[in-house]
Amino acid sequence: MKFKSTRQTITQCKRCATCCNKGGPALHLEDAHLVVNGKILLRNLYTIRPGEPDFDNIQNRIRPADSDIIKIKSKKNSQTCVFLNESNHDCTIYAQRPVECRALKCWDTQQIERIYCINRLTRKDLLSDSKDLWNLICDHQTRCDYSKIQKILTFLSNRSDERRLKELHRMIRYDQHLRSVLAEKGGMDRELMDFLFGLPLSQTIKRFAHQAVRQLLI
Repeated sequence: MKFKSTRQTITQCKRCATCCNKGGPALHLEDAHLVVNGKILLRNLYTIRPGEPDFDNIQNRIRPADSDIIKIKSKKNSQTCVFLNESNHDCTIYAQRPVECRALKCWDTQQIERIYCINRLTRKDLLSDSKDLWNLICDHQTRCDYSKIQKILTFLSNRSDERRLKELHRMIRYDQHLRSVLAEKGGMDRELMDFLFGLPLSQTIKRFAHQAVRQLLI
């Protein structure tokens, strides 16, 4: 006896919020006006910096970011996009939602696949006119370069080296100190730091480093 299939072909959004519960979208150049006009605040964003290991949803693997990837933050201790109203699955910025949200259709991913890596918004697009702040970001990027960090971590995963370990600690301390000084003495909103300088090195290094290196950094 065969049972009749009750599975239906999805052709439109069912507002299940599955996509929103997997994290916020990356922003593209077409989304710049949402930030400039204050529809999406900088404090609601974070940056994956060039060279930082990132999960590529299209290639289904972790790879170093080619450039900035600016993403909408998730809620605390969750992967859920900060703009999702979890009680009714409403997007609180639906009328002003980013390009990736408009393109994503769970039943047909062709459009999101086409735009995924194209015309991504960068910090420079938004901040290059603020010269002092932009120079600070560039200095941080140089001193906390992920390609340099990866070389050190690769070396330390095979052998111990006090000099390289100290260099990592210096990077972490500089990253922490910069954020603290800007917040405590400069009066800058701490919620902006993850957008300006990416996630703290104290988090990302332990997340992606070899287990042996993570133990050294504790």
